[in-house]
Amino acid sequence: MTTRQIAAGLTTLAWLLAPAAHAQDDVPPGITEPFSLAPFVPLETLCSTPPGLQHSLAFVQDNRREFMEGVGFGLSRAAADSGLAYSNVLANDDAALMIEQVEALRADAVGAVVVAPIDPRSLTPSLQAIIAQGTYVGAVVPPPAVTILNAPQYLTGKTLAEAAARYVEEELGGQAKVVLLTHDSLQFLAPRFRAMRDVLGNLPGVTIVADISPTPVSEEGGYATMKTILLAQPDVDVVLGADTVVLGALRALVETGKVRPDQFLGGIDGEPDAVAALQSPDSPYKATVSLASPIFGYALGRYAADWLSGKSVPQAMDVLPSLLTPDNIAQYQADLADPAQVWNDITRRDSYLRMYGSICYDTRAGYLNFAWSSEN
Repeated sequence: MTTRQIAAGLTTLAWLLAPAAHAQDDVPPGITEPFSLAPFVPLETLCSTPPGLQHSLAFVQDNRREFMEGVGFGLSRAAADSGLAYSNVLANDDAALMIEQVEALRADAVGAVVVAPIDPRSLTPSLQAIIAQGTYVGAVVPPPAVTILNAPQYLTGKTLAEAAARYVEEELGGQAKVVLLTHDSLQFLAPRFRAMRDVLGNLPGVTIVADISPTPVSEEGGYATMKTILLAQPDVDVVLGADTVVLGALRALVETGKVRPDQFLGGIDGEPDAVAALQSPDSPYKATVSLASPIFGYALGRYAADWLSGKSVPQAMDVLPSLLTPDNIAQYQADLADPAQVWNDITRRDSYLRMYGSICYDTRAGYLNFAWSSEN
C-alpha cells in the first residue's frame, strides 16, 4: 500500500467517525495528488449499503452525439439487468443546466449517477456533494468520481495516426496535406492530438495545414470548420479527429466537391455513422478507433448496482482503443448490440476494458479528484 493510499484511508476513517452529519461544507476533497492504481481486486467482504437512497441509476448526458447515446444504451441495459430504475437527463451542452440536474438528483436521493461533464470545474462541487451523500458517481473522463472512465488517450491518438501514416506512405507516396480537428480545450483529451502530431511529424512529406478545435465539438462544428479550411486549402488528403467532427468534415468535402476516394478520413469513438461510412464503397473514411461506449456504459451500470449492494467497485477504468477495419466490424457491432454478453465473457471483456483501484461506500472519501490516466 502506498503512502497516498494510507493517507486516503485515514482521511476516510476520520470523516466517517466525525460526530456531526456530513453537510455540504464537510465534503472531503478526495484524492487530489496523482498516483498509480493497482489492478482492481473486489473485496471479499461486503461494505455498508448506502442508506436512504433510491435503487436507481441516472445518466446526466452532455449532448446527443452517437458516442454518448451508446453510453446511455449500455447503462439502460445494465440497469434493466440489475433491477435498477433508469432515467436519462440531457443538458444540451448547457453547463449551468447540468449543475441544476445533478443537484436535483441529489435532492431526490438517486442511488447512482453517471455523468459526461460539460464544464468539469463548475460541476465539481455538486459531484463532491452527491458522492458524500453516498451516491455512486461514474464520470466519463473528468474527475471527481467514484469511478473514472478514461482511455489511454495518447495510445488512442497514436493508433489512429499510425494507420493514417501507413496509408500516406503506401497509397499517397509519402506526401499529404493533413487537417487535425482537435479538442485541446479539454485537457483530458489533449494527449490524443499530441500523439497525432508526434506520429505525423516523423513523415517529411506531411504538412499539417490546419490544427484547430471546432466550436462546438460536434458534427455541425466539424462541418463549419472544414468549410472554412477548404477556402484556404481546397486539396486536403487526411482529416483526423473525433468521429463526430470528422463526419461533419466529410459532409463539407462532399458538398464542396472536394471529396476523393483516395483521401484518408479517420476518427475516434467508433460511432455508428463512422462505421457505416467505413463500409461504404469508395469511401474516404478509412478508419475509426473504437472506444466501445455501450460496453463501458454497461460496465459502469453494473458497478453502480454493485455499489448499492455494498460491494467494492473500481476507482478507474480504461476503455482500450482498437482500430476498426472491414474485417472486424461484424464482431464489433455484435458486441455493441449485446454488451451483457461481453460483460459475461471475461476474455472479451478484457479486450475492451481494464479496471484499477478499489473503493466502496465505506471508503468513499477516497474518491479520485485528479485527472486520472493509466498512462501517467
